Amino acid sequence: MAVGVFAYGVAFGLLAQEAQLSLAEAATMSALVYSGTAQLATVSALGASAGTATLAIALAVLLLNARYLLYSAAFRPWLGPLPAYQTYPMLFFMGDGSWVLSMQAHAKGERDGGFPFGASIAMFFPWLLGTLAGVVAAGLVANPALLGLDFMLVAFSAAMGLSMFKLQRSWSGVIAAAATALLVDRFAPGGWTIVAAGLVGGLVAYVRFKPPAPAPTP
Repeated sequence: MAVGVFAYGVAFGLLAQEAQLSLAEAATMSALVYSGTAQLATVSALGASAGTATLAIALAVLLLNARYLLYSAAFRPWLGPLPAYQTYPMLFFMGDGSWVLSMQAHAKGERDGGFPFGASIAMFFPWLLGTLAGVVAAGLVANPALLGLDFMLVAFSAAMGLSMFKLQRSWSGVIAAAATALLVDRFAPGGWTIVAAGLVGGLVAYVRFKPPAPAPTP
């Protein structure tokens, strides 16, 4: 998985350089933001239009990273008893891959709080090194967009969505988000497309959500 994260980082580095971010700027973003989807959305918006509103980019990053609220909540039964000085650094380095690995390990009986921290570190450094390699290698690629690297955001988000897709519950939110994205893209392309689609799709899913029926009392 770390090899895939490194390749993902290289793609971000190439696109960051195309968006005219310096090596230091790209590396700082990868170290502090540490979210491939949010970072690719940002550099894609910057590359699409120099006048893209900062607010649109900030909202897009907020929506794309909102899943970490659920990730950290899922860790609560496991890491809740640990002191904050141990828990918060681990949560900072947590990513999609390390969360999945940790929850799988927890389901099999793992209870050592060092496991999610180690899994997260194992993803963080390949991401950072991949970013640096991508920016440095950008000079060897005349036009990174021709390689379709900017599609990685769409591909990654689609893969994440499919892994959580529930046919009977999800179609309404998917259709609403897609229709909103197509409509908004005609009038305000860039970061606002992601913001609007995320808000509408999430709202529709929330309205249509029905909690599972309680188990019958014996």
